[in-house]
Amino acid sequence: MGKTTTAINVAWHAARWKHRTLLWDLDPQGAASFYLGVDDGAGYKAGAVLKGKQPMGNLKRETRWPLLDAIPSDLSLRNADLKLAETGRGQLRQLVAPFGETYELMLLDCPPTLSPVAESIFSAADYLVVPVIPTHLSLRALEQVREWLDSKKLKNLELIPFYNMVDRRRALHLELLVKRPPIMRNGLQTWIPYSTHVEQMGDHRAPVAEFAPHTPAAHAYRALWFELLDRIKL
Repeated sequence: MGKTTTAINVAWHAARWKHRTLLWDLDPQGAASFYLGVDDGAGYKAGAVLKGKQPMGNLKRETRWPLLDAIPSDLSLRNADLKLAETGRGQLRQLVAPFGETYELMLLDCPPTLSPVAESIFSAADYLVVPVIPTHLSLRALEQVREWLDSKKLKNLELIPFYNMVDRRRALHLELLVKRPPIMRNGLQTWIPYSTHVEQMGDHRAPVAEFAPHTPAAHAYRALWFELLDRIKL
């Protein structure tokens, strides 16, 4: 949990620190599009986009924040697995490659399942940033993701996990923060607290720092951005 809220807050910080940023919402539920206020367009046919028959540049939308653009989601992305099965997993990398001439950072907000869509997204990406709740079940899910990536031979992808929705009142959360399991040792040291302000992003349709800049969650996302920036070296 937390992939979309993380993508929104990281994208906002990247743009705020003068990195031209594009977020593509590939989740048919369109949560990122809603948060960014770009969910009111005419829509498009995902099949045509994924097959290269519809120019992706025409789908870009400016958000209300300078240097942050977005490609909205569309409900037709629910059939993206079928379309990508026809084109191959390398198609998505070809589609996003031209944006490297305009944007310093591109974030792909993907559906929360391991699927042909996820495989195509991971093939196109350099880094996979994974929020992990500090529980044994969430750590087990992260291990399954790593095993799945190994089975697909996605050698270009660096897995970067971090703890999310941390509640320091819970003994297990504290224990896993202090004694990190092996799969988390290459992850980020920054962790995001469980916070009502993160939940309120839907009310404000904005990243946390826009409406609650002095809260622990806002400070945590800022620290997360700078730690990521050091890792990915824009």
